[in-house]
Amino acid sequence: MRLILVRHPTPQVTSGTCYGRSDVAVAPHEIARVRAHLQATLPPGVPLYASPLRRCASLATALAQDLPASELHFDARLAEMDFGTWEMQPWHAIARADIDAWAADLAWYRPGGGENVLAMAARVDAFLGDLLREQHDTAVIICHAGTIRLLSALQAQLPLEETALLAAHSAHKIAYGATVVVDF
Repeated sequence: MRLILVRHPTPQVTSGTCYGRSDVAVAPHEIARVRAHLQATLPPGVPLYASPLRRCASLATALAQDLPASELHFDARLAEMDFGTWEMQPWHAIARADIDAWAADLAWYRPGGGENVLAMAARVDAFLGDLLREQHDTAVIICHAGTIRLLSALQAQLPLEETALLAAHSAHKIAYGATVVVDF
């Protein structure tokens, strides 16, 4: 199965803010920009899956109208990681000791008391298992950088904790509106 993973458009949030699971909006012109690019590149008639957070859902809803016969499914397992009390805080305002503690234990540490990378990996893996059982040739998934990194890491078929660490150590530079193709 080919997965076309699309990162959501640029959200309306101050640069340098931790916004993980927060449901932040995207400006209409940003949705239109990414939508125009994707209309020309995404295949028609394939199922669309999306995180229910607005920054993904708004783009996914628009694309479902653009791609003939594409079914749209929202799945909470595709949401970004929950950073607990760190949500909507400037990264520079989060205590260095807390960030260092997370860096020292990437799989198990719960940033801001929220979700750890291993828990996120488990839910993304459960989504992928369900999706693979549907046996589509191709699917489009509108989601977040963390979700994209985990779906990409799952391709290696490692134990879940190793997958979580692989994703956590992978490059974070996935541009807003960018696509990443992964084959399973």
